[in-house]
Amino acid sequence: MTTTESARPTAAPRPPAQHGGLYRFLFVHEIDEYPTGWTRAGYLALAIVATVVLYYTYYTQTGVTPNILAGYHMSFAFYVGIVIVSNLIGAFASLPASRTDQVGRSNVVIYGLLLVGLIVAVWVPNAGSQWNFAAAICTLGLVEGAILVATPALVRDFSPQLGRASAMGFWTVGPVAGSLIVSIVARNTLDHFVDWQSQFIISGISALAVFVLSLFFLCDLSSRIRDQLMVSTRDRTLVEARARGLTDKDIRAATASPWRQILKWDLIGSAFGIAVFLLIYYVAASFFTIYYVVTFKNPNGTSFSTTQANGLNVWFWTADIIALIVVGVLSDWARVRKPFMLFGAIGSMVMLILFGSRASHPYTGYYTLAILGALLAVFLSFAFAPWMAGYTETIESKNPALVATGLALWGWILRVVVGISFIFLPIVINTVNPVVDNQALATSTICKTSTSPGTTAESFNLAHPQSVAFAQKHAALLTKVQANAAVVNAVAAAPTPANIVAATKALGAKDFAELVALQKPFIVLVKPYQCELSYLAKYQTQLTALQNGLIASPKQWQRWFWVDFAGMVVFVPLIWLTRGRWSPKKARQDEAEHARLVDEELAALQAEHSTTTTSA
Repeated sequence: MTTTESARPTAAPRPPAQHGGLYRFLFVHEIDEYPTGWTRAGYLALAIVATVVLYYTYYTQTGVTPNILAGYHMSFAFYVGIVIVSNLIGAFASLPASRTDQVGRSNVVIYGLLLVGLIVAVWVPNAGSQWNFAAAICTLGLVEGAILVATPALVRDFSPQLGRASAMGFWTVGPVAGSLIVSIVARNTLDHFVDWQSQFIISGISALAVFVLSLFFLCDLSSRIRDQLMVSTRDRTLVEARARGLTDKDIRAATASPWRQILKWDLIGSAFGIAVFLLIYYVAASFFTIYYVVTFKNPNGTSFSTTQANGLNVWFWTADIIALIVVGVLSDWARVRKPFMLFGAIGSMVMLILFGSRASHPYTGYYTLAILGALLAVFLSFAFAPWMAGYTETIESKNPALVATGLALWGWILRVVVGISFIFLPIVINTVNPVVDNQALATSTICKTSTSPGTTAESFNLAHPQSVAFAQKHAALLTKVQANAAVVNAVAAAPTPANIVAATKALGAKDFAELVALQKPFIVLVKPYQCELSYLAKYQTQLTALQNGLIASPKQWQRWFWVDFAGMVVFVPLIWLTRGRWSPKKARQDEAEHARLVDEELAALQAEHSTTTTSA
């Protein structure tokens, strides 16, 4: 027996199980010792995989938003309303999730996966109407709000403070990787399936698969272990020794009046700061697909497709994931959080200005957008991963037994801020509806029997601007000509007195005279393209609304990006509310002092145990 092992108090015998084997398999997922090595890594990995899949399902709609709007003839304002309500429901769902401090986290994650899988794989694809779709997404928000608290709490439980930024970097990979998977799957499968519902079926099945995996292998630390502060893995022996001496009464005392202990200005201010800082992140997660489609064009003048937009999303989320992991490791190595947050905030502001400036340049190259988006994501990660670590450490400085309660406060503030901000999104950006509603008219194939069977309204406008301008200038005359095509064709083929009289009677003397005067340009510019010009005339109102929307859209998106920029500015002074050092040197001194105190407490426990043994 080692010295440290002999210092451990003898554990009181556990009471006999009150439930049968099936109940314990389904609902009891606690372990009584802090895991190490690959076991600990496995629990962390499973918690992160669960987070990735849960956010993959939650963000599935963002990869096919234009398709959903077109499929349900849904207005952009209605869609944003769904996002708002889902966020607000999630905000209030996060509050009861604070109870995981008392009852554990794993069941919330396990059965959250089951509910999410069923909602996404079954309910959403069979919704049938925009209201039923809205109900499904809002229910999804309810589950996600609870999981937003449970999963980072699980990651914190299995990660000491000195590895916290790395662990939280991996946790924040979950929401980001969820968005990345949405874009990758949509980019590679959307063109091969019949409809957008396929994307929800794929993500729902993945959630059900991870539910089964989690049911067998995901575990919680017992409350005696997770309720303690653990700075490094060296603390494991002391933490377990203390845990063996704790009673149920001690546990209840530690978690009594949780909100009174957690509702402190530093936690509230810090949570609000990161919420407004992340406004651009939530715009990216929810609306970047639409933004790319309605704002940017290919060199041939056609708008970006949904598949191309998802390709740009892949760049953004891939850079975000890599940066989250790297920054987490760097922050743990330096032992500080705040310098990384400040650097990330300043870099994010610079990159947001550069990224947003491209909105007024619709022919910006695909890879220019990809690189600017990726750099923005990198700087966002520099701020967020260290913030998550610093925030959980600030909660632990209040009470390490109330981490889920502190995270519930953050989840509530985050969702409320995002929900309220999105109320104003369709007011600031009101051009999405005419663009999305009418995009199909401009990009679908028209006049399949003409000499140009693959022509679209958009490509015809670009290829034959003179014909379009001529047709628009003489729209009333062309309408009469099309209505009396037989008479006009007859007089064109044989201008006999009888045919001239018939044409004059049908068109009127003035219009017939105008047609004769315009005969040459009419033959060159109109006659070969009658089908295409008829299509443009039929949908002139919608196509004009589309064109006006495309003109106004860039400035509106840029206004919203300035709102996001303001959120980043607000975040900067609130960095100082987070616990932790600015100086790596002082942080290492704190670490050494903590190690000394741990050694002293272990020595005291050993001496107490030796005295007790001698007396016996």
